[in-house]
Amino acid sequence: MEHRQPAARVAAAWAVHAFTASGVITALLAIAALIAGDLRLALLWLGAALIIDGFDGPMARKVRVTEYAPRFDGAVLDLVIDYLTYTVIPALLIYRFGLVPPGWEIPAAAWIMTTSLYCFGNRDMKTHDNYFSGFPATWNLIVLCFYVLGTGAWLNLAIIAVLGILTFVPFKYIHPFRVEALRPLTLAVTALWALSTFWLVLRSAAGVRPAEASPAAWWAFLAASLYFLALCAWRTLNDRKVARKP
Repeated sequence: MEHRQPAARVAAAWAVHAFTASGVITALLAIAALIAGDLRLALLWLGAALIIDGFDGPMARKVRVTEYAPRFDGAVLDLVIDYLTYTVIPALLIYRFGLVPPGWEIPAAAWIMTTSLYCFGNRDMKTHDNYFSGFPATWNLIVLCFYVLGTGAWLNLAIIAVLGILTFVPFKYIHPFRVEALRPLTLAVTALWALSTFWLVLRSAAGVRPAEASPAAWWAFLAASLYFLALCAWRTLNDRKVARKP
């Protein structure tokens, strides 16, 4: 039916699919940085993939890709690239750069990759109000936090173990672009988090911790991260209270 649709709208729909697909190029560049032993560059390329993933959904809805490019499933394409950039490459980073104690690299990476399969295959991954139900396998953000916060190997391993379990627990995790409650504030905090994180990774170098490279950006990153944690905890607890009411 696409040939009967306005050519400009069909072209726009396929352009959005191409934009989504470009995430696989940033994934390849992240893998190349990983092989070269450059954790900072790998994180920057994963950041680029995150930006693409953040904008392709709103763009797809804007140009109505399901209507004007119905033969191609952008949701499946997005999931394939997300599993690569959110799970596989972060797991490889943990293995390659020794972010967990010696001997735990393969078990930690395997735990990440296997528990994440449930997230990506879960038909109820999103709640009615567009929160994620269960930890949404955003391991790219977890590895980024390990890097920025400079956490130790044993603490990293404990966090990985707990988050893998939380994949199966229906706690709520915010989607900054889709959740309507407090959206203007959340988007502002998201922008602050993204800019401060990018600056910290960019400014950090061998032997220089991100907190030392830019203390102001580090505190902005920490404050924004605590906002998201508090919002997710509040929303989860509030739902529990509502569910218990007769």
